[in-house]
Amino acid sequence: MKHRLAPGKRIDTVFSLDLEELRKLGIRGIIFDIDNTLESHRTALPGEKIRTFLSCVQSSGFSVCLISNGKKERVNRFNQPLGLPAIGKAQKPRKKNLRRAMQFLNTLPKETAMVGDQIFTDVYGGNRMGFYTVLVRPIEQIENKFFYIKRFFERLILKKIKE
Repeated sequence: MKHRLAPGKRIDTVFSLDLEELRKLGIRGIIFDIDNTLESHRTALPGEKIRTFLSCVQSSGFSVCLISNGKKERVNRFNQPLGLPAIGKAQKPRKKNLRRAMQFLNTLPKETAMVGDQIFTDVYGGNRMGFYTVLVRPIEQIENKFFYIKRFFERLILKKIKE
């Protein structure tokens, strides 16, 4: 049995996401974390590269939903030019808003992928739901003290899982 903290796949950036591989796995919908996955947490609006990427994901036949533990106002502002279903203050890894995201996508757990940069929220939450999880290397390494501690434990876990 797969460890709950182990991602299904690890990639450097969302641009490395293999959509054909996801399709072969039966994935129809993708939930993307925003901060440090799609853009820096300091970026108010999605850049052209991310807008093009998400449009490509959708035109490839995938439903897309954005999710973040960040403030609803920040998520709504970021999503304004995208017009996607989006959930702020999601409280990942709790299941409630991950289920809500799945409803937006109109998918079953086995048809859903969760893409994010954190093991304890994105990967663990997605694995608990039965999603295919993809761990992305964080865009920015500069974070608050809490994140430094969290990232330290994430590195230990990834090392242990690899062994």
